[in-house]
Amino acid sequence: MLANQTQNLRNNWSRDEILCLFDLPFNDLLFQAQTVHRQNFNPNEVQLSTLLSIKTGACPEDCKYCPQSARYDTGLPKEKLLQIEKVVEAAKAAKASGSSRFCMGAAWRSPHDRDIPAIEAMIREVRDLGLETCMTLGMLSETQAEKLSEAGLDYYNHNLDTSKEFYGDIITTRTYQDRLDTLSNVRKSGMKVCSGGIVGMGEEQKDRAGLLMGLANLPKHPDSVPINMLVKVAGTPMEAEEDLDPFEFIRTIAVARILMPKSYVRLSAGREEMNEQMQAMAFMAGANSIFYCDKLLTTPNPKANSDMQLLNRLGISPEKSSIEKDNQQQEADLHQAIAEQQTDHLFYRAG
Repeated sequence: MLANQTQNLRNNWSRDEILCLFDLPFNDLLFQAQTVHRQNFNPNEVQLSTLLSIKTGACPEDCKYCPQSARYDTGLPKEKLLQIEKVVEAAKAAKASGSSRFCMGAAWRSPHDRDIPAIEAMIREVRDLGLETCMTLGMLSETQAEKLSEAGLDYYNHNLDTSKEFYGDIITTRTYQDRLDTLSNVRKSGMKVCSGGIVGMGEEQKDRAGLLMGLANLPKHPDSVPINMLVKVAGTPMEAEEDLDPFEFIRTIAVARILMPKSYVRLSAGREEMNEQMQAMAFMAGANSIFYCDKLLTTPNPKANSDMQLLNRLGISPEKSSIEKDNQQQEADLHQAIAEQQTDHLFYRAG
């Protein structure tokens, strides 16, 4: 019943309703999530994204999970904004390996206006390769969001990270409202929203429910919802955090699928620690997107060839990008128009 109800997209979920989903018997929850997934997506396709760090380290924020914060000694080298040639080279390699979306991340609180022209050039060059584009650069003003949209940026990532109530235990240099404001600026610009969070940071189940409630109750569901498992990095305040129960992670994926039936749910950071069986179960729970590269900004990710081997064993195929789909549709429309023109002389016009 719940699976059918979610086809009417809702933005008014209560925490109690969401906790009831978490409390379902595990197999019942997965069945409902898979039912919803099949009603909205091809269950045997996964969208592949590649993520490149275009500016690494020296971030002034104090996010307790992040090795890029200048406040923690993690041994991470600090790097300036990459030259556009290196970005294009990485994007070409990503496309050749099967990715349909190329994501670029910079360790900024927010981009400086002086950096926007270089960012715009990266967007145009990558998009010209036939790849969807995504960026995560920190907070955006309304004007900055408009400029990125005009440059052709398809997606902008800005995570809520956790529940509103637990948020202050993780970050103090940027408010929860700051994040909502950036997401609002992204939506108004016409770009697609990519927003999710991190689990395994010591939060309670009610906080995982709160994170998903915050995402599902946005004015419009995010187009993409990355669910990250905490990657514990030495030198960060969370290096000794206890592991999250894998079944609780799968429950989080399944509930996200039920609440946001038309959103892509991405297995993001933390896949390095997941065995193949856990990843397969996540796909069954409704995950249909993965980061497909050796490194997520600065933390390890499964090797690309291992990913393809697993997908092949599961009978799952990479999804084509929206740009490729548009090009194929335009080509089909053109062939149809030519065919109609060639046969037009065989028919008499009435009247």
